[in-house]
Amino acid sequence: MSTTTPPKAIDGAIGFADERFATAGFLRGKMKKVFPDHWSFMLGEIALYSFIILLLSGTFLTLWFKPSMSEVVYHGSYTKLNGVSMSEAYSSTLHISFDVRGGLLMRQIHHWSAILFLGSIMAHMLRVFFTGAYRKPREINWLIGITMFTVAILEGLFGYSLPDDLLSGTGLRITQGVLQSIPIVGSYLYFFAFGGEFPGQDFIPRLYTVHVLLIPGILLALVAAHFMILWFQGHTQFPGKNREEKSVMGKPFYPVFLIKTTAFFVFTFMVVALLGTFAQINPIWLFGPYTPDSITAGSQPDFYMGFLEGALRIMPNWETNLWGHTVSWNVLVPALVPLGLIMTGAAVWPFVEQWATGDRRIHHIADRPRNAPFRTAVGMAAVAFYGLLWLAGGNDVLADKFHISLYQTTWFFRFAVFIGPVIAYIVTKRICLGLQRKDAAEYGHGVESGIIKMLPSGEFIEVHEPVKDNAEAVLASKPAAPALIAGQEEDENGIPSPASRGPLGRARRALNGAFAADDIPIGNGHAAGHGPGEPGAPGDDDGDAVVKHPETEGGEHRELSRG
Repeated sequence: MSTTTPPKAIDGAIGFADERFATAGFLRGKMKKVFPDHWSFMLGEIALYSFIILLLSGTFLTLWFKPSMSEVVYHGSYTKLNGVSMSEAYSSTLHISFDVRGGLLMRQIHHWSAILFLGSIMAHMLRVFFTGAYRKPREINWLIGITMFTVAILEGLFGYSLPDDLLSGTGLRITQGVLQSIPIVGSYLYFFAFGGEFPGQDFIPRLYTVHVLLIPGILLALVAAHFMILWFQGHTQFPGKNREEKSVMGKPFYPVFLIKTTAFFVFTFMVVALLGTFAQINPIWLFGPYTPDSITAGSQPDFYMGFLEGALRIMPNWETNLWGHTVSWNVLVPALVPLGLIMTGAAVWPFVEQWATGDRRIHHIADRPRNAPFRTAVGMAAVAFYGLLWLAGGNDVLADKFHISLYQTTWFFRFAVFIGPVIAYIVTKRICLGLQRKDAAEYGHGVESGIIKMLPSGEFIEVHEPVKDNAEAVLASKPAAPALIAGQEEDENGIPSPASRGPLGRARRALNGAFAADDIPIGNGHAAGHGPGEPGAPGDDDGDAVVKHPETEGGEHRELSRG
């Protein structure tokens, strides 16, 4: 058992709480909780730290921002706009930028932390997807993450729409068009949100309330739920020496992880502060106040909205008139289909994979992406689809910078968004299979040593060395390809079972074949019997602690510590 005890200050605080709430046993046990040590796990922490910075900087900005559409005449420090009529929201944003001490810095820190928040969530979700960390028992946390990402996109859209400058007003105009394009209820939703004809007097105050109260409350609840589930279920870990499904290896929460995560928060804040200081973003004074008859050339939204902008730009001008009602497919489809495909596909994927493979085991060891070529290829196809739509959002900028026709650029992306994902799928799968063959060769024959040896026959060969213990365990961790689900097999005459003859049965067999196809087995090799968790595996000497997972040990945490 671990003999690590908290220092007097921490132990005193635990004792104070125990005398009042009887929590000493709980707190002392949680101080020893183990966290795996891998750089990719920091992506989720960056999202958390960015969210904290967002809350702090946003609180500062609310002290001076005035969410009002009342018209005022500007007389402030930015003399180029003196005497210009504008909304009070835009005027107060100028006041924050030029007259409030540290206001511009806080605005830019807030904006950069929002971008970092969305970017780190995206990177974290990609890491989870490609390593299969969404599998049982973490499906609910995966759904929470997808919901958090979707809500964060809306929060970002609402946030940069508040200043009522020309760029944000253009985005709101698009939002109004999307609402109005929804069949039957679109006009009602549009008038309800804006309180009348666009732009109206009520939308910015309503947007402000949603932005500073409703959505942050939802995000706080989702973040809390996410980390509570993560704390109980434990973290996934990558394969390696002595890594097994029933335990997790890493550093204890106190003092190692606590010190590291505090330092990483300071580092994240430093990066955001440096960006806010030296990298200008969203200079609203250059755009001017929003007027419905004006638009900026080359205007671009924040990166996380770029794929929706791209879908809108390349969508053909399709409309349908039915019974006196017009359905604007050219607005409705770009607004709903790309986001719906990506988010819905990601949400149902864990359950589709479980249904197709029949794998209902608990997983705490993450997959190497190369060992799941179908999943990795589908993921890269989705990344290519997103990336091409994102590039299409800047088709006018691309046409201008590369001196090509805007129409040719638009037509290129109309085809590329369908062809690109197919190419990405094929290339990714071939790369995964090539890496699997490389792993099988290393496991069976060792690694090249660079030493050339001449045999008595005169033949020259290169001497191979056995792979190191940890690398050997990583190679041996490759899971077997999923077998056909019981009841789905063919009989001795090649006739499918009754359960696989219907549409669902055929789809299940096809998906099972896709997950199991082109699997390159590792084989026995020279290192059999020394895989992770097998008898005879070498001990771990890096000082990591080992904790049993509660799901596989009846809810009991057992901790072993070395050094």
